[in-house]
Amino acid sequence: MSHKAGFVNIIGNPNVGKSTLMNAFVGERLSIITSKAQTTRHRILGIVNGEDFQLILSDTPGIIKPAYEMQESMMNFVKSAFEDADILVYMVEIGEQDLKDEAFFNKIIHAKIPVLLLLNKIDNSNQEQLEEQVAFWTAKVPNAEIFPISALQNFNVPEVFSRIISLLPESPAYYPKDQLTDKPERFFVNETIREKILLNYSKEIPYAVEIVTEEFFEDEKIIRIRSIIMVERETQKGIIIGHKGAALKKVGTDARADLEKFFGKQIHIELVVKVNKNWRSNANMLKRFGYNQ
Repeated sequence: MSHKAGFVNIIGNPNVGKSTLMNAFVGERLSIITSKAQTTRHRILGIVNGEDFQLILSDTPGIIKPAYEMQESMMNFVKSAFEDADILVYMVEIGEQDLKDEAFFNKIIHAKIPVLLLLNKIDNSNQEQLEEQVAFWTAKVPNAEIFPISALQNFNVPEVFSRIISLLPESPAYYPKDQLTDKPERFFVNETIREKILLNYSKEIPYAVEIVTEEFFEDEKIIRIRSIIMVERETQKGIIIGHKGAALKKVGTDARADLEKFFGKQIHIELVVKVNKNWRSNANMLKRFGYNQ
């Protein structure tokens, strides 16, 4: 039996549902999902294995105009997604008109590989609006196959998955067949904590935060974790901790619940807040956090 394998890279503006789609394909919650923009900061691979195929999905940060060093690095992850893709998935949502970066859009319409344009969140539209949007994107990206979907409701997602499998090139597997992602366990600890901060704090706070897991000790029944929450200013540290530590305790409680589901074990988690001034514009810090590679 012939075997197919390939890289399917998902790109689009912030908040169009890229992470929701990847998690639906993989069947695991690999990418964090919130209603806030720039939730995804890294390029995350999710691997789906079948008897005769291996699909390597890549969730990328939403396309933005970079304002500081960290965002420049995030956009470099998006650029790299064009370089190794066998299939490109371009996600838009109902009512959207353009990518925030014209250079990326030109790469899409001149791509030499199959392009699937997924028109997401159609559950928020009516039939007339949907038909208008399909016509608009058919003219705008003539090289793409268009699929109206709802990633959240799983509408048309299995059909998109089947189409992707049919387009994969013949190839042996790139990763071991039991592997789910290319990221280490500590990465998912960091992302889970960061998600809870995105959900529990407002304004600039979530964007000034980075997580570093310094300790990850796994026994037969329990995983003991010590993670640093890095902020840029003392005032942010106070907000993260909250009155008598209540806000930080809630982050730890919420993160522990998700991590226990993810790892299938009891979790003990210790969170420490530290100030690292202007880390988002510090090349050495960004390299340490996995941005500049």
